[in-house]
Amino acid sequence: MSTPNTAPTVLVVDDDRLVLATTCSGLRHAGMNVLEADNGDDAILMAREHHPDLALLDIRMNGKDGLSVAAYLREHTGTPFMFLSAFADQELVNRASELGALSYLVKPLDISQVVPAVRAALSRPKADATGKSAEPDAQSESVRIATGILMERYRLRRSDAHERLLRAAERSGKSADDYAASLIESVESLAE
Repeated sequence: MSTPNTAPTVLVVDDDRLVLATTCSGLRHAGMNVLEADNGDDAILMAREHHPDLALLDIRMNGKDGLSVAAYLREHTGTPFMFLSAFADQELVNRASELGALSYLVKPLDISQVVPAVRAALSRPKADATGKSAEPDAQSESVRIATGILMERYRLRRSDAHERLLRAAERSGKSADDYAASLIESVESLAE
């Protein structure tokens, strides 16, 4: 049985094709899985389909701008995001901060500056819509047990297993606790 790829997935969105290609190449070289989009509308579709661990967004681009994409991600997918923009005026930085951006980087940047910022953002504990930590320790016992089951079954790190559980719960329309309880019940019925 092969071990699944546990490298983080980053969605990079920029309408400047050179910046997009350079950033994506650098993140791939750093060992990350990368999804790329050159407009906000495609970014939303990709985030909904692939559930990336982080989105790196340009602010001004065709279609939906980066701020609109960030608002959508926050409200509908829970995907954390940061900005990589040529615009550093205080109003934009404040709006990005109000939306919950993990970071705001100003172009031009060398990829050697982007990679550490992305790694730092990926290492932060995930938060739910209320701003509370969504890490396994902040969850119920059933969520912790179900996370452990997924860790063992798929040989995942704890944070990856927990994230998989949350995504599955979201897709099923159940709360994390209800989904975890049904997973545990299913596993227990197999043992009988």
